[in-house]
Amino acid sequence: MSIEKEQERNSLHELEKKLEYSFHDISLLSTALTHSSYANESHNGIACNERLEFLGDSVLSVIVSDYLFKDCPEKPEGELTKLRAALVCEKSLCRFSRALEVGKYLKLSRGEQHSGGSERSSILADAFEAILAAIYLDGGMECARTFVLRFVVPEIQNPKPKAFKDYKTSLQEIIQQNPEEKLEYVLIGESGPDHNKHFVVEVHLNSNVIGKGGGRSKKEAEQQAAREALELMGY
Repeated sequence: MSIEKEQERNSLHELEKKLEYSFHDISLLSTALTHSSYANESHNGIACNERLEFLGDSVLSVIVSDYLFKDCPEKPEGELTKLRAALVCEKSLCRFSRALEVGKYLKLSRGEQHSGGSERSSILADAFEAILAAIYLDGGMECARTFVLRFVVPEIQNPKPKAFKDYKTSLQEIIQQNPEEKLEYVLIGESGPDHNKHFVVEVHLNSNVIGKGGGRSKKEAEQQAAREALELMGY
């Protein structure tokens, strides 16, 4: 066995430990880590991971949908759809790949390596789906399910805090579509001691109140007033 082949075999076995899965056909894992740029550069007919990625996308959707359906019986279809979308999006899959340090094991072209491909979100997310498909083909659905739920269940049980949404900017952008309209935030109430103030703000559109909100700072109260205005406007 050549030194290069020996190094690849050791690398794949190292990754198997992180995956907590031992392959019967280790070539499936090798293919899952092969980016199209590497396959194209090699010119020897080596397969890339795109077909595995295609399959992994569907397997992932089935596993996550099945889990959410059974684990969240109280949630309506719309909420389940949003939750599934958050769990299988590129950002989440990239995070799962990084936890496994998949970037270390990817086979990329020299150009892709130099441009930081091993850290690119899209490549890492695709590789996670390809690895999932490899596990599914090698060990079946239950092995694939065990692998996926290692990452998905903690995400459901300990959801990441939602990113801050700037309601004021969103409202301003909508109102700006009509230049003659004027928005104004008016402080109408202030209570509590200095260390625990509560402010109440109204947002006016051409002197008409379209939203009201409260918070521990004027800025927070303005955001809540803008949020109410957007809801009333159907956004």
